Amino acid sequence: MLDATKTEGLLEVNNIEVIYNHVILVLKGVSLSVPKGSITALLGGNGAGKSTTLKAISNLLKSERGEVTKGTIEYHGQPVAEMTPTTMVKKGVIQVMEGRHCFEHLTVEENLLTGAYTRSDGKGAVAADLEMVYNYFPRLRERRKSQAGYTSGGEQQMVAMGRAIMSRPETVLLDEPSMGLAPQLVEEIFQIVKNLNEKEGVSFLLAEQNTNVALRYAHHGYILESGRVVMEGPAAELRENPDVKEFYLGMSDDGRKSFRDVRSYRRRKRWLS
Repeated sequence: MLDATKTEGLLEVNNIEVIYNHVILVLKGVSLSVPKGSITALLGGNGAGKSTTLKAISNLLKSERGEVTKGTIEYHGQPVAEMTPTTMVKKGVIQVMEGRHCFEHLTVEENLLTGAYTRSDGKGAVAADLEMVYNYFPRLRERRKSQAGYTSGGEQQMVAMGRAIMSRPETVLLDEPSMGLAPQLVEEIFQIVKNLNEKEGVSFLLAEQNTNVALRYAHHGYILESGRVVMEGPAAELRENPDVKEFYLGMSDDGRKSFRDVRSYRRRKRWLS
């Protein structure tokens, strides 16, 4: 298990607020840290602010009329606000958007090669990394000549992740990788994330609603509710936390099995008071 106290700081988000259309406050004082070489999970339900946090980090908010109005985001100690999205990519920060977003008319292999567009280390290095991606995603090797738009949802998620890896990233911002996938495929995707982290040294900040699987693979976790961080800690400790068990894992000491059985005011009262 990664010891965050002994790792180099990589990404620091400090008390940021995000507003859309000059009036809609979405993030309210969010702070988080991603150590180098870690898998950090950003957890919470739909609308909690997870995707907005990732877009704030990768500087993609302006395309949606959003802006960071307070706080700071630093990558390797440098303010992200001074960087363009292109600069972020060149510095090794790649976001895999929710919904996969493949180039449907291109083949799987052509999609993967678009990830290497900004590289300048030669065809040999790109070819070697393409082989590496196929080793991590054997299914993509089988489908490499197929148009991406005709592949399954799980295969398109693999294409999106493989395309990110082809850029030789230092950090991947992974948005809802389990969305719409069968449980067995979700496990496969997260195991690949773990392997990329351990074998290739890629750091991950992943936004995920599937708290159960995310906390089994992450080193550290943050839980968002209504644009605020309401809980954070080592993933192993969060898995055993009674509130997390009850509200996100569907377990409780009094036998409650469903999140729907818990009144929202109890959750908000306990976490946000």
